[in-house]
Amino acid sequence: MPNWSIYLTPGAPERELGLFCLGAGEQDHPPGVPPERALGCHALVWIKEGRGQFLHGPDRRLHEVKAPAMLWLYPGVLHGYRPTTSWRQAWALFSGPATTALTTLGHLDLSEPVRRYADARPVDRAFTRLLRVSRTHDAVQTVAALYELLAAAAPPRADDVAGRLSELACTPMSIQDYATELGLTVKELREAVRRTTGSTPQELVLTTRLNTAKVLLAEEDLSVAVVARQVGYDDPAYFTRLFTARVGLSPGGFRRSGSVSGRISSFRRRRDRLSAM
Repeated sequence: MPNWSIYLTPGAPERELGLFCLGAGEQDHPPGVPPERALGCHALVWIKEGRGQFLHGPDRRLHEVKAPAMLWLYPGVLHGYRPTTSWRQAWALFSGPATTALTTLGHLDLSEPVRRYADARPVDRAFTRLLRVSRTHDAVQTVAALYELLAAAAPPRADDVAGRLSELACTPMSIQDYATELGLTVKELREAVRRTTGSTPQELVLTTRLNTAKVLLAEEDLSVAVVARQVGYDDPAYFTRLFTARVGLSPGGFRRSGSVSGRISSFRRRRDRLSAM
């Protein structure tokens, strides 16, 4: 396949998407020592064929590279290629304020500049799609493909602590009790949740309870007091204040805000009141 490249200059609407592609392409790197440099943006380099070394960081550490492997380049961080055989690579440049959140969530990890995969096919497919859509000049499709690639290329989760915590969230317990239930210390629980969600166990529990409450309010004909108890709050007044502060609507207001189930529930309550007269 011939070498090719495309460079993009996103306009103001594209930048408001939060993540945007600045360029993409494919090329062969012959063996040798090309100049070292630092980029002004993030980049992913997918080594499809070949092997060698990757110089990364101010300490000029050399990392072994054997295809298939992903090289992660960061703004302002020195890097250099050291192919010992000719390698075939695909590359993509990207930037945007969303990179800060992606860093917090562990998708952009400066400590792991070279990443290999037990099954590289999902990453290869995602990179191939990004290369294809980047040439269509469709900003939304390109951003979607870039997110898909970042998700496919992210480090695998060593556990699902956040998922297990969310399953327990509506059971009233302290953070210490949640940690004990999951077989962890509070510190281990905090670190595991932060790695996965970028937030704290307290925030994950609260968000899970509110999300569950929304489902119950929208889809079930339950009183606010019953909903409060089912998501872990014995005091419906406290639940109402908390829900209103975080959601911007009271529980009753959320139910009336346009959900089909909410309208059906309101109709049923009016019908029942009329029947009782």
